[in-house]
Amino acid sequence: MTDAHEHSTNLSGTVEHYCGAAHIGVNPAADAGPTLHYKDHQTEIHRVVVGDYENNVFIVRCRDTGDAVLIDAANEHDRLLELSRNLGVRTVIETHGHHDHIGAVTEMRNAGYNVHVTSEDAHMLPSYDQLIENEQIFEIGKLRLRSIKTPGHTDGSVSFELLHSPVLFTGDTLFPGGPGNTKFGGDFDTIITTIDELMFSPFSADTIVMPGHGDDTTIGAERPSLQTWIDRGW
Repeated sequence: MTDAHEHSTNLSGTVEHYCGAAHIGVNPAADAGPTLHYKDHQTEIHRVVVGDYENNVFIVRCRDTGDAVLIDAANEHDRLLELSRNLGVRTVIETHGHHDHIGAVTEMRNAGYNVHVTSEDAHMLPSYDQLIENEQIFEIGKLRLRSIKTPGHTDGSVSFELLHSPVLFTGDTLFPGGPGNTKFGGDFDTIITTIDELMFSPFSADTIVMPGHGDDTTIGAERPSLQTWIDRGW
């Protein structure tokens, strides 16, 4: 498990964050590009919102090499393919297998991009290339993304920590205001344990949570509400 203090001690240079500012206390920058969501010393993170469910699709790009990975090929495949070509995407990783997160998987694979998903959720995809293991390291140029299996929303939900940047991609496991819905094949007790033990305990308060829908938040903003979520039961 990454040291909770690593995010702050390894950062250098300016961090610029363009969306979800109300949650994380950072002013949006006036020069943000149409898709640029976050930038620091090692990465650019681009975000587009696609489909009827307003899914966040993130492209994590190494500033040194230009290599990138796309998180959740959700929908609007023409748009995602254009961005992938322009931003240097090499592969696709899925946070889970629900239909609103995989709508562009077939087209991405047909265009030559490998799609990765956990074994527990692989049956939910129309097709895939490789399975994601727990604690797997994805190399994107000089960037490193670490997978963390975070079950509860689905059996095979997985989050991704961007090493040496204060960023955690949580899919539909953790949102501003609570856990993801567990009424469609999930389990509430499991997702609460996941959030408590695999997110709130190891990660520092300033870790930026980038979820599968909606605005960003931070671990510090959400952690005090855990008991409230348990008491309300969702």
